[in-house]
Amino acid sequence: MSPRSASVNEELRRRSRERLLQATVELVEERGFDGTTLADIADRAGAARGLISYYFAGKRPMFQSAVHRLMHRTLAAALEREPRTDDGRVLLARAIDAVLGLTVDHPVVMRAHMAGILQAEGFVQCPEQQRLAELLRETMVRYGSADVDHDYPLLRALMMGAVFAILLPGAAMELTSLRGELFHRYGLDLAYAAPPGGEPARRNIS
Repeated sequence: MSPRSASVNEELRRRSRERLLQATVELVEERGFDGTTLADIADRAGAARGLISYYFAGKRPMFQSAVHRLMHRTLAAALEREPRTDDGRVLLARAIDAVLGLTVDHPVVMRAHMAGILQAEGFVQCPEQQRLAELLRETMVRYGSADVDHDYPLLRALMMGAVFAILLPGAAMELTSLRGELFHRYGLDLAYAAPPGGEPARRNIS
């Protein structure tokens, strides 16, 4: 049997990493971050335990990469859904709704993600985070930003602040109100968009 080519090996590694990240999100959703072990993740992904240490520095960095993958995939689906559009205002509305919609669809995961960012490890730079950043930056360019290096970090901060406010135990703000503030800031029509799975303005976090 001839050895596998470099491209085949690279694809196998990519798939293994994807399975680990998907398993991480699934298990944290089911059991919480503290209730999920690396062994659990490896078992769910059908991967050897050693693969986790090969790809990631630990559970927290792997979890952040997993959430950034989830966010990127959700955002990409929202931007590309039918009807397709090149209207930057509609695309920005879809981006905001996609991120806020994650608080409805994955509240346990997003709470754990926000908590992790505020811990000592801070914000993890990874390929998944870079892809998410590129997509949000491109959205700001298509919106018409004249200074994307300023406007993209501000958009990111405002959206993450809204997610934190929606999920804050005991003092949560209404998603509808925060969505309205973001849309107003960027001059967007509230009827422009809705994330996959529903209209966030009509849904609330209990």
